[in-house]
Amino acid sequence: MASKIRHLYYITHIDNLSSILKYGILSHKQIEERKISYTPIYDKEIIENRHNKLVPGSSGRNLWDFANLYFQPRNPMLYRVIYEKSVNDIIVIALKSDILNRDDIFISLGNAASFATEILPEKEGKQALYKLTKILDKEWWTEESGDKRKIMAECLVPEMILPEYIHTIYVAHHDIANKVKELLPSTDISVVPQPNIFFKPSREIEITPLLYITDGDMFFSRMQTLTISVNCVGIMGKGLASRAKWQFPDVYVQYQYAYRNRTLLMGKPYLYKREGSLDYQFADEPATLKNGNTVTWFLLFPTKQHWKENADIKGIEKGLNWIVDNYKKEGIKSLALPALGCGLGNLKWQDVGPLMCKYLSKLDIPIRIYLPTEKKVYEEYFTKKFLIG
Repeated sequence: MASKIRHLYYITHIDNLSSILKYGILSHKQIEERKISYTPIYDKEIIENRHNKLVPGSSGRNLWDFANLYFQPRNPMLYRVIYEKSVNDIIVIALKSDILNRDDIFISLGNAASFATEILPEKEGKQALYKLTKILDKEWWTEESGDKRKIMAECLVPEMILPEYIHTIYVAHHDIANKVKELLPSTDISVVPQPNIFFKPSREIEITPLLYITDGDMFFSRMQTLTISVNCVGIMGKGLASRAKWQFPDVYVQYQYAYRNRTLLMGKPYLYKREGSLDYQFADEPATLKNGNTVTWFLLFPTKQHWKENADIKGIEKGLNWIVDNYKKEGIKSLALPALGCGLGNLKWQDVGPLMCKYLSKLDIPIRIYLPTEKKVYEEYFTKKFLIG
């Protein structure tokens, strides 16, 4: 596993970049002792938790004595940081994996501050990383499986990491990239806009002031209601439905209830008014989140009768009409949808896109339609002219 790691990652505030380029990435203890001006991105409570956690085999040192790097930056800690801070203020610094050749590092097999996480010395830790390969490559996580903690595995480096290890700086969009470049001296460090790392869509195309076509991960949209394409026979086998089944087991339970009670039919979606917020599932230390988000609902939208069949575009149109007729009464405040029937349903975006926009443009709430990922769609089919005339 260690031999396949190309980079390690440090999450920080953009205001800290000049100091990092001069002194390197420092441990909390070094920052205090050197009296370096520093803009924190973590809550005081989270930082104090790290101060109280000893690193086994390190001669009594605690996590404050180490600079911490992540193996996967797109993790619950970054989600929390962006939830509480502006994404425009956050950068992710990628460092050369050569740092793993040091014999004084430690590897935590999850969030180092967690009581459940094992912290191992260099050789033993790198060997143990093999167990985390699939988790570190994941796009999402769950609390129940332990993935949420494990995906935050860390490399702990004593005291400081020299600036020479810095390879790339990732930011959420091009405007921030230009700001970062102004802070850099003449250097080989690349600055790369990578919205996906920051849980942002790679692009959004405005169709109306409230309706956008979006390229990204719908589950991180932060819309109040998320739409899952389903069949009418109770099977969540592939695609978004399968992901929802494993990531949100309660959604699958509600789907089974609606299927068995015939409250979910072609042309009649089922709205699951879930009481929990996905922000609390995605973010690290959710109990201490400030300004908690509202609940997240799921709209189970039938696109076909049986999972073996192709999607039924007439049934989809009836379902869209149901949304128009019922969204206000049901209390839907914002809505995210996939390109209905365009994935495993084998419908074409050029047929489904205009149909969805025809109905959804009637709604006076924010709407995001997420592009199909299974098939390439040509740019001419994303235009406002094509989709709504």
